[in-house]
Amino acid sequence: MKKIILSAIMLFGLAFSAQSQEISKHALGLRLGDNNGFGGEVSYQLGLNQKNRLEFDLGWRNSRDVDAVKGVALYQWVWNIDGGFNWYAGVGGGLAAWDYDYRFNNNRYKDSGTYVFAAGDVGIEYRFKEVPLTLSLDARPEIGSGYYDDDNFGFDVGLGVKFRF
Repeated sequence: MKKIILSAIMLFGLAFSAQSQEISKHALGLRLGDNNGFGGEVSYQLGLNQKNRLEFDLGWRNSRDVDAVKGVALYQWVWNIDGGFNWYAGVGGGLAAWDYDYRFNNNRYKDSGTYVFAAGDVGIEYRFKEVPLTLSLDARPEIGSGYYDDDNFGFDVGLGVKFRF
């Protein structure tokens, strides 16, 4: 009986130590990618507990022909792989607005709009121990209504750099 109790305690302790990881309470940085034509995003993460966090991203594009802004909110689950490596998956959504005014061969193309979308997110990250820096690589599929390219689906791969505080 003592062996069973001791084995159960050891197994219970091993389960908790195998899942030990740190999610920063706050992280701020950049997410670089195509972002469906919106360019880079400023990204903020809020740690809720040791396995979950919220991520808020704000993307924009300001060029000669196109002006656009996009906000995304994601709820993420985080799992430790080994040491500083984590992988994560999340769901969320967002809102975007765009406006373009394009001239080509004496023709003018002008349009604007807004759209709402649902998003998924899956990625991998590495947290450096010596400095408060996290590097990440993720994929974000999006589906919604009113996209500027009329296919109602977007897909983005992003590279993130965040400073933890």
